[in-house]
Amino acid sequence: MTVKVYNMEGAEVGTVELKPEVFEIEPNETVVHQYIVNLLARRRQGNAATKTRNQVAGGGRKPWRQKGTGRARAGTIRSPLWRGGGTVFGPSPRLYGSKFPRRMKRLALQSVFSDKAKAGKIKVIEGIELEEFKTKSIRNIMTRLDLAGSKCLILDEGRNEKAQYSCRNIPKVQYSRAALANGYDILNADVLLFTKAGLEKVEEVFS
Repeated sequence: MTVKVYNMEGAEVGTVELKPEVFEIEPNETVVHQYIVNLLARRRQGNAATKTRNQVAGGGRKPWRQKGTGRARAGTIRSPLWRGGGTVFGPSPRLYGSKFPRRMKRLALQSVFSDKAKAGKIKVIEGIELEEFKTKSIRNIMTRLDLAGSKCLILDEGRNEKAQYSCRNIPKVQYSRAALANGYDILNADVLLFTKAGLEKVEEVFS
C-alpha cells in the first residue's frame, strides 16, 4: 500500500510504501478486544482499601469479662460484628489487569494499524520542526493537511518537545512517540499522522 507524503506546508513531496506485515494484515478483532480490555483494566488506580480488624484503631482490651454478665462473650470492640469494627473480605490495593503476551499485543497493534490503513485514515508528513513552542503552528499544519477538527494522533520519533507541548492545548489532537503508542489511542483517533521517522520506527518495532 502506497500513501502520499506531505511537507509542513501541505504540499505533496513524494510517496512511501507501507509494510504489508504491519499495515495489510487481516485484523483480529478478538485479540484487539482482549488487548483493549486489559489495557483499560491496568489503567485503574486499584487503590480501594478497607481496614481489617487488626488495622482498626482501638480494641486493645477485652470489653467485659468472659462469664457471668449474661451477654455474649467478646474479645474486642473492633470485631467485624461491631459498629466501627473491621471489614471482612473488603477491597485491597491491587492491579486489575494482567500480563498480556507480547505476541498478542503486537498482533493487536498490527490489526489496528491495518484497519486504519484500509480505511484510508493514515497520513504521512516529512517531519514537524517548529521554531518555538506555539499551538498556532500545529493548528496551521492540521488545516493545511485537511485535518482541522478531526481527532488526530501524531506519531513521531525522537525528542521533539516543541511539537509535543504545542499539541497540548488543541482539543482532539494527541502527540505520542511512535513506539510507545497504545492501541486505545490509535483506535480512538480519526486519523493517524505519522512523521517519516515515526513510520519507520513503527515498521521496525511491529514488523
